[in-house]
Amino acid sequence: MRYAIVRSVDGPSTVERGTLRGRLGRAIQLSLVGTILLLGGAATEAQTVAALPSGQAIDEGPPARPVAAWTAFCARMPSECTVDTTQPAFITLTPAIRDLLVSVNRRVNARIKPITDQAHWGVVDRWDYPDDGFGDCEDFQLLKRRMLVERGLPRRAMRMTVVIDEIGEGHAVLMVRTDRGDLILDNKTNAVLSGPRTGYIFVKREGQDGMAWVTLNGGAAPPVATANH
Repeated sequence: MRYAIVRSVDGPSTVERGTLRGRLGRAIQLSLVGTILLLGGAATEAQTVAALPSGQAIDEGPPARPVAAWTAFCARMPSECTVDTTQPAFITLTPAIRDLLVSVNRRVNARIKPITDQAHWGVVDRWDYPDDGFGDCEDFQLLKRRMLVERGLPRRAMRMTVVIDEIGEGHAVLMVRTDRGDLILDNKTNAVLSGPRTGYIFVKREGQDGMAWVTLNGGAAPPVATANH
């Protein structure tokens, strides 16, 4: 839009002064609106983060013997089991990370058809990627970790974990270690839960400083040799 400005030797004309006042008023209004939106956005983000699940990290104890099938898996795919100690041991949990965990957990649970290792491979326990569309519990979780690593999350903060499930049997889950507690990805549910909310007894998990595993809950849980679900 073009404006007709009448100039004077002594200073801005009445039209100029009115135009300048109008521009200044609009600038102040826009600045106030921007500040309100910024503060409102920050408040919304803070409320969203505050609503994320939180819980305590699951206590770890002395070193534990790794699952035999995990050791065999690592022999076939050593890069999947090495620990890079330059990576963070914990992930900062944000709404975006939370949504990513839920999305990957749900997608893998829907995509992979459950089958026992005996029916699938002819052995009691085998850890592998379910690239043929079929897998046991540990295969679900290995695929979830691979997908999350591909999306930029540090492998060191995502640990394969052995638990005793609700029917007293060995089961494998993926523990994601965050600054708001340990979260569990599980093929039995699409919900991403904090450790205590799963109802499981946590036995042991991969260590974060090397190939050795560690016991969980101070070693109070009974030992488990295999993960069967």
